[in-house]
Amino acid sequence: MMKMTGKAFAKKLFGARYERLPRTLLMDVIIFWGLYIAGFQVQIAASVRILMISAFTAGVMWQALSSRDNAVELKHMLMLPQQPKEFVFSYVAVLGGYTVLTKTGLLLAVLLAVSAWKPIELAGMAISMLHAVLMAAAAYCLRKYWYAGGIWATAIVSAILFLGSRSWFGLLLLANSFIAILILWKADGYAFYQGECEKHPPGIPVCVKSSAEDKKSHAIKQRKRGSLWRYFFRYLSCHRNYLVNTAVMWCVAIVMPYFLREMAGLSVVPVGFAILSLNTPICILLSCDRDLEQAVRFLPGQKRRFCIPYCLFIFSCNMAADVLFLLSWQIQNGGVTVLMIAGAVFFALQSAVLSVLLEWFYPIRGGKIESDLWHHPRKYVVPVVMLLLAGAASAWPVLLYVLLALLALETVVLLGICWR
Repeated sequence: MMKMTGKAFAKKLFGARYERLPRTLLMDVIIFWGLYIAGFQVQIAASVRILMISAFTAGVMWQALSSRDNAVELKHMLMLPQQPKEFVFSYVAVLGGYTVLTKTGLLLAVLLAVSAWKPIELAGMAISMLHAVLMAAAAYCLRKYWYAGGIWATAIVSAILFLGSRSWFGLLLLANSFIAILILWKADGYAFYQGECEKHPPGIPVCVKSSAEDKKSHAIKQRKRGSLWRYFFRYLSCHRNYLVNTAVMWCVAIVMPYFLREMAGLSVVPVGFAILSLNTPICILLSCDRDLEQAVRFLPGQKRRFCIPYCLFIFSCNMAADVLFLLSWQIQNGGVTVLMIAGAVFFALQSAVLSVLLEWFYPIRGGKIESDLWHHPRKYVVPVVMLLLAGAASAWPVLLYVLLALLALETVVLLGICWR
């Protein structure tokens, strides 16, 4: 039963013939070899390396466990006869393998190529990946007790920062992994389902529609007779991980001026604006919500009615991060000028326009779960374009005035479209 369950989930994630796995591993090898022969080296402490791998793996594992696509498959599998312990560990093993092989493998290839490491450290990184998968799964089972999970995660992060360079630290991670295994041993498959389970008189658990699905359905109904802005905010309220990602970008905006203090000046500010445009979830709304995409593409006149509000919504999110960045810059470094404010408006609006155009003409297809959409290479297109523009504006300040002139023209065009 455990083998059959694992095989069913593995075929969904890796393809019917596991064709996705060789392509991913080949890409990891190519990236590792390309960076290695380039000779680019960075000093990375062992504790920082373990923290990066652990945080990234746990985050992707949590996204995979929270995926709505997985929830549908899980609901169907839970209707079949099963052994709870076998089902839990097969499900965690497949999602963990997917996380490590398709996501963390890329990060590991980059770290191994650009930093010096010893074989014993490679074993420690492998243990940290296993530990992150098990801990994320155990914390997800206990997500109702979020405060306990928060304390647990804080304790582990603190231990990695202060003790991660010790040779015996891997034993501590293995001990914590054993605690996570005990938690999973007591869990069943319904602990991973994003719905509420009712115990009927015969004792058979039947899963009903989750509150998140109810909210989304209600949001879609409201969308049909209400404004798109109401839908955007309802969609964010139904997907709290989107709000968390936005909050993280705001924290980055606040602390970034501290790290850019040595390069203080107008030339580095556009780079900060370009970095803050990397807010993936709100830029892939059509790719994530197929019902919304079908509605806006088949109803007449929806290109203008949807794309303009969507562009303004992304612009508002980007501008909020840029405002926090400028306020933090003024407090820590001082010297915020009108030109910096105009640059913030340009980069926020330009990244919003490019994101909407990509979503409309080139939506992401073929993702197995929502995590694939979040980590799709297309997410880097707009930030890379913004970084190139920021670098050009830093090298040739006159170019910034040209970009601002284009901003003024673009704003006039968008306002004209809105008032038509």
